Amino acid sequence: MSPARRISGRSGGPGPSGGRTGKAQGPAARKPAKAAPKAAGKVVGRAASKSAASKPATSKGTGSTGTGPRSAGARGPKRYQPARQSSDRSLGGEQIEGRQAVRELLLAGRRKVYEIWIATDVDDNEVVSDIVELAADQRVPVVEVNRRRLDTVARSEAPQGVLAKAAGLPEVALEALLRRRPGRPPFLLAVDGVTDPGNLGALLRTAEGAGVTGVILPRHRSVHVTPTVAKAAAGAIEYLRMAVVAGLPTALAACREKGLWVVGLDDESDRSLFELGELGREGVVMVLGAEGAGLSRLARERCDMVVSIPMRGRVGSLNVSNAGALALYEVTRMRAGEPIEFDD
Repeated sequence: MSPARRISGRSGGPGPSGGRTGKAQGPAARKPAKAAPKAAGKVVGRAASKSAASKPATSKGTGSTGTGPRSAGARGPKRYQPARQSSDRSLGGEQIEGRQAVRELLLAGRRKVYEIWIATDVDDNEVVSDIVELAADQRVPVVEVNRRRLDTVARSEAPQGVLAKAAGLPEVALEALLRRRPGRPPFLLAVDGVTDPGNLGALLRTAEGAGVTGVILPRHRSVHVTPTVAKAAAGAIEYLRMAVVAGLPTALAACREKGLWVVGLDDESDRSLFELGELGREGVVMVLGAEGAGLSRLARERCDMVVSIPMRGRVGSLNVSNAGALALYEVTRMRAGEPIEFDD
C-alpha cells in the first residue's frame, strides 16, 4: 500500500508578523506503526494547474509503513509538535478545522502554521484550491491523508476534509483593549459563562463583522477557542483581539473606571435594547450571559444598565448568539457614520 503524499515539501511558515521564518522547522519524528492510507491525488491535480511559482512540490514516501503521511527521503512520519512558549500565553486555537477557517488562518498570516491536512477524497472546491496555493506561497506543508484518519484527529463535528495545526492565539492584555484612540472609542464584547463552543464561535463571527474592537473572556466558566469554536467563527478569531481575565466582574469594573459604558443583555430587563440611542457612539462594553442562566449576579451589578430584546411572538427568548448579533449590530448602527478601522 503506498503512503499518503506530502504536497508542499517545505515546513517553514509565516511568523507572528506574517513574515518568513527562514529555516524550515519541521515537526519531531515518531516511530512507524501502521501502513499509511493511499493518496488519491486530487489536491495534486489542482495544484498542478496553477503557475510554477505557486505550484507545491509533490513527493512520495519511500517506505511502506507508518501511521501518517511521509515526505520523500524520510525514515518515518513526523508528528506536529509546536514549540513551547514559556513567556507567551495562549487562549487556544492550535487546531483549526473547516475550509473557511483554514483559509482565513493563512490569509491573516498572523501566526505560524505548522501543517495542513487535506482529505484525499475532498471535493474539488475553490476554497480548497486557495488553501493549497496560499500554503505553497507561505511554505506550509500540505499533506493528503485518508478521510477516516482526518476525522479521527478532528475535534469538531464536520471538519470538511481540511485541518490545520498552528501556533496558539496570543492573549491580549485587558489594558490594551481599553486604550482609547482619537475618534475611535472602544467597542467590546464581554462573555459571561458561555460554555457552548458553537455559540461562542457564532458570537465571535458576528463580533468581527460588527466591528468589535476586542473580546473579554473569563478564564473560568467559559469555553475558549476550541476547534469547534474556530470552525463556527469561520476565521473571525484571526482578526479579533481577545483578553482572558481572572474575574469578569473585576474586568467590568475596570472598564467603567476607564469611562466605558457597560451594558448587559438580559431578557428579564424592562428596558429595551433599542433605547441605547446616542450611548452607542461612546465607549461600550456589551455583556452577554449564558443561555438559561443569563448574566451572573456580580456581572449584572457591574453593569451601568441592563437591556433586553423586545419579543413580540410567543417565544420568550433568543439563542445567545442570535441575541448577541442584534445587540452588537444595534451599536454598529449607531456608529454607522464612523469609519471602521482595523489594526495592522
